[in-house]
Amino acid sequence: MPSISERAARMPASPIRKLVPLANQAKAKGIRIYHLNIGQPDIETPKEGLEALRHIDRKVLEYSPSEGIASYRNKLVDYYARFGIDLSPDQIMVTTGGSEALQFAFPACINFGDDVIMTEPTYANYISFAMQAGVKVRAIRTRIGDGFALPSIEEFEELIDADTKAILICNPNNPTGYLYTEEEMLRLRDIVKKHDLFLFSDEVYREFRYTDAPYLSALHLKGIEENVVVIDSVSKRYSECGIRIGAVITRNKQLHDAMMKFAQARLSPPLLGQIVAEASLDAPQSYMDGIYDEYIARRNLLVEGLNRIPGVYSPMPSGAFYTMAELPIDDCDRFCAWLLEEFSYEGETVMLAPGSGFYIHPEYGRTQVRMAYVLKREDLQRALVLLEKALAQYPGRTNR
Repeated sequence: MPSISERAARMPASPIRKLVPLANQAKAKGIRIYHLNIGQPDIETPKEGLEALRHIDRKVLEYSPSEGIASYRNKLVDYYARFGIDLSPDQIMVTTGGSEALQFAFPACINFGDDVIMTEPTYANYISFAMQAGVKVRAIRTRIGDGFALPSIEEFEELIDADTKAILICNPNNPTGYLYTEEEMLRLRDIVKKHDLFLFSDEVYREFRYTDAPYLSALHLKGIEENVVVIDSVSKRYSECGIRIGAVITRNKQLHDAMMKFAQARLSPPLLGQIVAEASLDAPQSYMDGIYDEYIARRNLLVEGLNRIPGVYSPMPSGAFYTMAELPIDDCDRFCAWLLEEFSYEGETVMLAPGSGFYIHPEYGRTQVRMAYVLKREDLQRALVLLEKALAQYPGRTNR
């Protein structure tokens, strides 16, 4: 029997999804699970998108252009203009979710064996995408005690060498909920310009910024216009994870043309998803305003509740809909599995994402978990009760 490749053997399992078999077993026993482990919003998709899906009037569901439907890309130009970002349609390439955007950008920008610098904790799939592309990951650590703020220029400089080709950020951040300040973004600009690096900026949580500070995209940064590659998606913005529509954006024509080769090789992004996404751009501002207010209320309920549990600490996120929490436990992977296999209170339990899976160096996240506040407030309140009960019973609890 032939063996699988070494690359496949090294690919990490998703920390978000690897516990699904245990969750399914718990559900089969009749246990109700509160899912804080995955960023699947329970917010309704805009009616404009759903109506477009219901009323598709086509005789053939054909391939779309490899770069995406022209009418959708034209409407995206207007969307970015709302944020003071000036683009043309030929600087936007539609992708199969934000994931494919990085799967195009990594091999188009970075040679096999060269390096990308990522902050850690990081979105776990970034590590997988880098491995698929043969790209080495160098980690720059952010710390929960600092609210996961960006490290100093000196710490970046220590990591940069001749093999370094790019820096990757997520802003607002998954998994931490951190929102980079203007000073931090300008610091990144200076590093990128000095060393002539690419700056990959995942901005899929753009609308979810809980601050009065002006919005600063990587696309706003002056002097590195051709270095910036932005990753985007409608998955979280419009609660449309299942239509798999994202985008990769660059003002670098040479890079755009290079990524087009990858886009052509996979033929086209999803036709039906683009139809839904294009229509969703017509959702009124009241739709986004309602979501924004709801997420702030959920964030405050969850994070304030976490910090009232003895031994638990979570910084208050400034964006996205995630928080990382430090727990008084011996090992997050063991604890998260125990919640599903052995714990229940009144027939219920909670599912969390182990923090170790979001670190390039897993040992740094052994006592942390990521939580997504994508459930209605009464469910979040119940999840807090279950977590406190679980921590009181967990045999691996530590005293901190």
